[in-house]
Amino acid sequence: MRMLRVLMAGALAAGSALAAGEIVGNARRGEQLFRTERCVQCHTINGRGGGIAPDLTTHIGRDFTPAIMASLMWNHAPQMWEAMKSQGVAVPALSQESAADLFAFFVSARYFEKPGDAARGKRAMMTAGCFECHGITQSNAAGAPPVSKWESLADPIVLAQQMWNHGEKMRQAYAQRKLRWMPLTAQELTDMLVYLQNLPETRALAEAFSFPPSDTGAALFQSKGCAGCHTGDLALDRRLRNQTLTGIAVAMWNHQPNMKQPAPSLSQEEMRQLIGYVWARQYFVGAGEAGKGKKVFAEKGCATCHNDPASGAPSLAKGAGSYSDISIISVLWRHGPAMLDRMKQRNIEWPRFTAPQMSDLIAYLNSPSR
Repeated sequence: MRMLRVLMAGALAAGSALAAGEIVGNARRGEQLFRTERCVQCHTINGRGGGIAPDLTTHIGRDFTPAIMASLMWNHAPQMWEAMKSQGVAVPALSQESAADLFAFFVSARYFEKPGDAARGKRAMMTAGCFECHGITQSNAAGAPPVSKWESLADPIVLAQQMWNHGEKMRQAYAQRKLRWMPLTAQELTDMLVYLQNLPETRALAEAFSFPPSDTGAALFQSKGCAGCHTGDLALDRRLRNQTLTGIAVAMWNHQPNMKQPAPSLSQEEMRQLIGYVWARQYFVGAGEAGKGKKVFAEKGCATCHNDPASGAPSLAKGAGSYSDISIISVLWRHGPAMLDRMKQRNIEWPRFTAPQMSDLIAYLNSPSR
């Protein structure tokens, strides 16, 4: 679970850049913000924190999307502000960068298919024949480093890169030992990682991890030949829709033996860029409809203030890409309390949104024709 949390943090950094211009979310900064802005005084994360507000990790699932995060924070903002006031906590004015960091932290803490199980992971490694070559502290076959020497346990992107680059050699080793090539599921890889990370020999490995924005991922997708096959029905933003990063790594592992051409070798940096690009495309591609968003804008009373200069509410800028789930939350925390006061003065109820409504509203706000 520790590695998966860091892996998610890195990919969200790439995804935040894709979704909102140059904004890059960082889960570690987000965790620090969660503490310094005293969110932890009320909320609990993984059993640590206050007990006044809900535990933010009680629901674990891959449906925890940016739109869901944005709608939940928006809907509960008045209650949060009231609770903060009673606790003597100042409402933070979140920049878009800070909002992206918090999104990264929340996703890294919650975005998993299922919790991993070390006992299942050990059984899966035995079934897959991993221990035939890789011992815990010693090598059982030439060229197969023991688990205690795997740098991939300190940097999860290296795991995906090494699984990919050494796939051909591993297939040869499987054949020589008359072992069957074992496709994996995302749950099995999760269990394996939890097992390996909790061995006495590996617990001290540092989480030396960095994940830059995926600014060259699209170009690599072309130059490595991925785009030649993954188009139309095989497009990865369709086939990997709603996948976790673990699922993407497993899909790459399972797919490699069936590739028409030899798998291209990837450096660690290239793997970072490619995984960030592929994951962010399927996770951050907005699913909202501007037509429905126009109705949401009207039905929720947004036009009452934002189309009325006398209300004191700012006009909403036009232009595709101006708004995202991240920027909406930044605006909420910087201007929300004043907005709530104005709404109370005009006897307007605070609007609440479902996740699809939030996506539709953002699509409408980004529509150049509105």
